[in-house]
Amino acid sequence: MTWLRDVLVDLAAESPQVDLAERTIATREHRRRTAVSLLAAAMVVVTALGGTLAVRLMPQAPAPATSGKDDLPARGVGPLSHAYKTYCGPGGEKGSSRCQEGEWRVVTRGGRTYRVPEALPSRTMQDSPLAISRDGRRIAYYAAKEGTFQVRDLDSGTKTTASMKLPPKTWLYSITRLMLSDDGRYLAFSKVPEFKQPALLFDMKDRVVRELPARYVPIGLSPDGATITLAEYSPNSQLRTISNLWPPTSQGDSTAVILPQHYIFSPLAPDGRTVAAVEDLSTMEKPCKTGAFVLLDPLTGKKRKTVPIRGLSPGVSQIYLRTWRSADEVTALTTSVRCRPSSAAPDGAVAPPYETFTAYTLNIRTGEARKLTTYRAHDIFGIAMPGAPGAI
Repeated sequence: MTWLRDVLVDLAAESPQVDLAERTIATREHRRRTAVSLLAAAMVVVTALGGTLAVRLMPQAPAPATSGKDDLPARGVGPLSHAYKTYCGPGGEKGSSRCQEGEWRVVTRGGRTYRVPEALPSRTMQDSPLAISRDGRRIAYYAAKEGTFQVRDLDSGTKTTASMKLPPKTWLYSITRLMLSDDGRYLAFSKVPEFKQPALLFDMKDRVVRELPARYVPIGLSPDGATITLAEYSPNSQLRTISNLWPPTSQGDSTAVILPQHYIFSPLAPDGRTVAAVEDLSTMEKPCKTGAFVLLDPLTGKKRKTVPIRGLSPGVSQIYLRTWRSADEVTALTTSVRCRPSSAAPDGAVAPPYETFTAYTLNIRTGEARKLTTYRAHDIFGIAMPGAPGAI
């Protein structure tokens, strides 16, 4: 849950493993939900011994469309439009049909919704990711039974399991990301903050894995899996490209550039040579301030173009870039929430457990926004769209 993640990040500051810069990012990302007001609405008991935290929570308000869905069929499922997480509501005890804590559900382009019971749910201190291939025909998730990641072809039902076991405890307290290649062969896994474990890139066909630099979000992979593009948003916005990734024992050739300001990055564009970004001008007193829409060279960080954004709802307060719809258009998920300065006193209102995200296409040449649809999700990390993730 978003608010819990914020509280845990703050509490984790007491642990020597956690980077304080990540706490700052997590707090900025959702500072509209203050810990004071949330703790007033829930009973939280925290015991910290070393790096261990235990939390007990009161159930939150029910969310729409959290019950009555069929399990994902073994085969014959059409391409997906997106996936989202669900959470428990009042009256939903663990194990009952109303309680699916952090459970992933996928939605086809035709509008059918299915539960994914094989995917490990996100628990109190554990964020379980899901990824969708660019064409929407494959998904990747952490398979609880297998104890590692799995790629599933939705039409044929074929499943491919990673060769390396990965206990969920290795990403406690982290925000996790998965990126699935277009053909389903490669799967990148990262977590922020990274703690002691590195990020990983799985070759699901040859059943090998190589380590990647920690703290980065994977935002693009070449068709042959030999070059990956990564983004870091804390403590500085940074883009990194690593080529010659295989064999897994190779060091690879790495190019990194630290950018002079903070950005919210898109995935790598279809041309493999462009990253779109929105200038993040947030401050402690102006937490939802965004700037222009820019196109960046991922190797040099140089701005190729700066375009004002036009056509968004006047109430839009935050913008997140996601799937590329074409060579000229990228998807923007937006929220319209109240953003208070960090110095403002809490008003006692408890934020609802689900938010509305409105999707637009942004034209990279004109900056013009065109409304697509709306989604309901607990937070921005509770929505998965086809293709590589953005950062944030």
